[in-house]
Amino acid sequence: MATQRHHRLRARAVRLTDPLQPYLDKKQLVVQSGQTELKQVTTLRWDGPTAQKRMEAILAESYRSKSVDAVLSPYDGISIGVLAALKSDGYGSSSKPLPVVTGQDAELASVKSIIAGEQAQTVYKDFRLLGEAASDMIDDIRNGRPPKVNNRRTYKNGVKAVPAYLLEPTSVDKSNYEYVLVVSGYYTNAELK
Repeated sequence: MATQRHHRLRARAVRLTDPLQPYLDKKQLVVQSGQTELKQVTTLRWDGPTAQKRMEAILAESYRSKSVDAVLSPYDGISIGVLAALKSDGYGSSSKPLPVVTGQDAELASVKSIIAGEQAQTVYKDFRLLGEAASDMIDDIRNGRPPKVNNRRTYKNGVKAVPAYLLEPTSVDKSNYEYVLVVSGYYTNAELK
């Protein structure tokens, strides 16, 4: 029984749709391609050109008579590939506007795409703060102190809860990119031109 339960937990952990499942069940959100399992939606090496080819195939197979409303991308490099596929399929015109395309990591190309009104947003995690937190944890471990954590319950690996130190991510879009990314010194105005 414990083994079956463990497999069920692992299977549940790899379902991409868990937070979205109520919306899918009510048909408020429809994944036209039917691809919702992690193994179906994973992009090898997070590669933009691979994501572009995959999106081109999805558009050709599942969206000939319907339009795409949103693409939830886990990484900005993938978002750029998705946008290239959408644009080559005619999206981005007044008769066929670009869908909402999200991303993560506030990469330069995606921030420029946000400024241009293409990508809708990106999730920004300041690597300077991440590096500082990691460095502090390493120092604590090297000096025999327990590393500082601020979350002991959320992250589970199938066996136990894994303590973590979480930093607050920031959603960046056209309305706040300058304040979040330029004022903080992450990018300069010249880099974003």
